[in-house]
Amino acid sequence: MRTLIAIPVFNEEQYVSAVLDRVRQYGRDVLIIDDGSTDQTPLLLAHQPVEVIRHAENHGYGRSIRDAFRWAQCYGFDWLITMDCDEQHEPESLPQFFEAICQDDSDVISGSRYLESPTSEGTPPADRLAINAEITTWINDRIGLPITDAFCGFKAYRVSALKRLKLTESGYAIPLQAWVQIVAEGLRVSEVPIRLIYNDPNRSFGGQLDDPQRRLNHYREVFEREVQRYAERFDDSCCVTCADKRRDQMDPVRRVEEHTR
Repeated sequence: MRTLIAIPVFNEEQYVSAVLDRVRQYGRDVLIIDDGSTDQTPLLLAHQPVEVIRHAENHGYGRSIRDAFRWAQCYGFDWLITMDCDEQHEPESLPQFFEAICQDDSDVISGSRYLESPTSEGTPPADRLAINAEITTWINDRIGLPITDAFCGFKAYRVSALKRLKLTESGYAIPLQAWVQIVAEGLRVSEVPIRLIYNDPNRSFGGQLDDPQRRLNHYREVFEREVQRYAERFDDSCCVTCADKRRDQMDPVRRVEEHTR
């Protein structure tokens, strides 16, 4: 079984070398999608034994994820793992994903920072924590997928299932589009716990998305548009069932707040 580890980067000169040194301890096939970096990242990548897709200019996180999907399919990989390069996704968590892959009962394995009371390092900015919690609620209530972390980019995908996803988003809203399609196409989803790490609370989303309300409005627009595209796949009974399943789950915001007090 062949697994590709794909990492989008944009101006990650501070982290890229150390992260890749750690990642390559767990996987031989590593793909970097350099989304138009203007710092020393391209030069540092030249010293790493990894494959690189280089964007001439910045196209957005979603575009990088779509490129990773295409690469994994074109080169015949069985699984694709995506992760970030800013040390908020620990390479040491990769064995958990490999173990979940071997269980062979999921098509999408999503990391969760709020599952099973994980340990944490740093406190998330309040607006990011609140937005993630609200979006997780949208997903659970509207499309019947009881997850605990809607926006974690540390994921594993069964490559044969990716052809059923028709993703078009180029920015940070791509998870909203993806979750709707994942449920609409009947893909099986599971979560694995990862540590909650925030080492750069001032990291920018870019442009208008740095404003929390505009960011939330944008996410809502993408989500609602995608739900409408698949309206025939979802009904009220799904939402009720999902809500019932979540009554015993602690709210992600409260869980993090209690742990980081």
